[in-house]
This record gives sequence, C-alpha cells and structure tokens, in this order.
Amino acid sequence: MNAPETIAQESEASAPEKGTKRFQAKRDAILSAAADAINEQSAKGMTFADVARRVGLNTTSVTYYFKRKEDLAAAAFEQTLERLDEMLDQALTEPTPETRVARFLNINMERLARIQRGEEQAFAILSDLRAMEEPMKSQLLTGWRNIFRKTRSLWGAEGTRAETDLRGARAHVVLENTFWLTAWLTRYEIDEYPRVEQRLMDVFRHGIAGPGQKWQPELLDLEHEEPELGRDAFLLAATRLINELGYRGASVQRIASELNVTKGSFYHHLDAKDELVTACYKRSFDIIADAQRLAEGHRGSHWERLESTIATLLDVQFSERGPLLRTTALSGLPPRVRNTMIDRSNRIARRFAGMLSDGIAEGSIRPIDPLVASQALMALQNAAFDMRKWASTMPREKAVAFYASTLAFGLFDDSVLGA
Repeated sequence: MNAPETIAQESEASAPEKGTKRFQAKRDAILSAAADAINEQSAKGMTFADVARRVGLNTTSVTYYFKRKEDLAAAAFEQTLERLDEMLDQALTEPTPETRVARFLNINMERLARIQRGEEQAFAILSDLRAMEEPMKSQLLTGWRNIFRKTRSLWGAEGTRAETDLRGARAHVVLENTFWLTAWLTRYEIDEYPRVEQRLMDVFRHGIAGPGQKWQPELLDLEHEEPELGRDAFLLAATRLINELGYRGASVQRIASELNVTKGSFYHHLDAKDELVTACYKRSFDIIADAQRLAEGHRGSHWERLESTIATLLDVQFSERGPLLRTTALSGLPPRVRNTMIDRSNRIARRFAGMLSDGIAEGSIRPIDPLVASQALMALQNAAFDMRKWASTMPREKAVAFYASTLAFGLFDDSVLGA
C-alpha cells in the first residue's frame, strides 16, 4: 500500500540506524506497545510516556523512532492495514467466494489464538482513523478503502451495480465481525476456537433463517423519548461525532459547535464528557432493547420477530433517527464505566441468543449456535453506521434488505438481488 508506506518513511527519515536489525526490533516493540495502548485508550489517549514504559525505554528514546505521537499512531494503523492486506492476499488464493471467506476467518481465528497464547501481539484497532490529523488521515483512509475493496473482491471483481452493492455489504459484515471477535472470543477456551470458527462460518455460509423463510419484516414503532426537551437531539449529535471521531476525538467544543450552542450549554445537559458517552450508550442500548421487547410482543414466528428487530434497527442506523453509538467508543472510557457498558451490551446479545433459541426450537430458525450468532448480529447492527453513505445511494428498504441478507440468508445467497 503506497499511501501508508509514505507515513513510515517520513517518520523514520532521520534515523541513522534505519534498516538495521536492532533498529527494526526496537521499532517493532514500540509499535506493539502502541497497538496495545491504542486498543485500551484510543489513539488520542495514547501517550509517549505510557508506550515507553511498556517497552522499558524513556520518552526521549521513543521520539528517536517516532518524532510525534501522531507518527506513532499512524505507523501502528499502517501496520494493521498491511496485516489485513496480507491476510486477504492469502484468502484470495482460494478458488471460490465461500472458501476465500472461510480462509480469511481461519487466518484471523488462528491469529487470535496465538495472541491468547502469548505468541503474537495484537494489532491496533482502526476505530480512530477519522480522528487523525491530515495528511495522515487521508493516507490511512485511502489504505482502509483499499482493504474494503479487496475484501469485496472475495466475491469476484466483475458484476452489476446491484451485485457490487451487495458485495460491499458482505465485505463490511465480514470485516466488522473480524474486529468484533476480540470483544467476545475471550469467553471461550483456546481449544474451543476451532469449534467457534466452524459455528460462525456456518452462519456466514447458510445464514440464520430456517428453510422456506422469506424477508418480509414489519418495522416496529419505536417511540424512544428523552425526559428533557432537546436532550435527544443533543445525544444524537454527540453520537454522530463520537462514531466518526472516537471518544477522545470528539471534543466538548466540537459537539457544542455541531449543535450551534455554547460550551456552557453542554454542561447544562451533562456534568462531564464521560457522562455524555454513558448517556449516548444508554440511549442506543435502550433503542435496541425497545426493539427486542416490541418484537417479542408481536404475533408470528420467532423468525418474523427477529427479522423485524433487525430491520428496525438497521432502518434507524440508515435514517436521520440514527445512529446508535458504536462500541468502538468504549476504548476511551474509564474502566469502570466501560465495564458497565459492556455488561449492558452482553445482556442485549443474550436476548438475541434467546430469540434465536426460541426460533430454533420452533423450526423457523436454522439449528445454529445462538451465542455465536447473537454476537454476529451485534456486529451487524453496531457497524451499520459506517454504511450510511452506501445506504443513501438506494431506497432505504433495499439497503436494509441487502445489508440484513448477509446474516439472514448467508454471504453467498443472491436471492435478495431478485427480490
């Protein structure tokens, strides 16, 4: 990837040891420590002092390799993009879309197993790319778009506009599920990873819906209201900015400016920025839970209730009523607050698992692993915010059907194209 390579070259241009094994080993150690810090605190929250402490160096020594904190963060993101590129190249050696996706998932599962065994370092999550400074931001986003296109090519390079749109949805769901694995895979023993991989690939391959089920959702009437006038608009604007820039990238001043209010007005609504993110999460989780509750009260099969839940939440994500707050904002929160939000997320996932289990018993949902499938659904609805621009190029109903089909009927079922 030419663009990200420019970042690394610029940040190391003055290093006299450049190219030596000793230099490279230290640089790699610093990048690994930076990736851990980014994953725990976000790129904005990462400090030279913390990275230096993790590798047993002083801050001055780190600046010898990377002049600025932004250079270090960009290099860590560049490394992630390079690793993803290598994984996709390996996957693309397979002969069919199905075997390519299976290979990509397998490569990632084996990587996560090595990380858990202490044999490999995690790479930096990419949630803070949009919060980077220019020109690094543009270069990194170009690299990310290349990864997206290469993932989309797992289904082939040729096709109609509709086929390309559907492949885009599939690529996004595969990538987001890959990133989301780290949020829930640690609940399993390492020797269970192959089974989890098989169960997730089963959902990717054949979907959730039982034999003969159609996509005919009814949008649920969500009436989520904040008790304080104007608060919902405030939280909505904050959610959009936090999704785009990350928790630390979205400053109070920026949020206030988005709403055309003073900084003091922010503190009329909330006492602190941590409270803001907590309120945004509560709003988002309440909307998801409301959809689940409303669906459970509807008549029809458990599949029909689940498809209506999925469709309603995607409609929210693609509309002016959205978005829901992405879980990527969690990395900037204090541990206590973060754990509270993760607990709520897990309860919502368990509710999805319960809906799936009921459908399996009824026969309207395939005999899948409901715990694994519920996490795939969490990744689906959580990440849909990033596809708003994609969704805006087609009727909303079509965008929802295309995106939902990835897990409803699997990543290789083209029946939605003829719907």
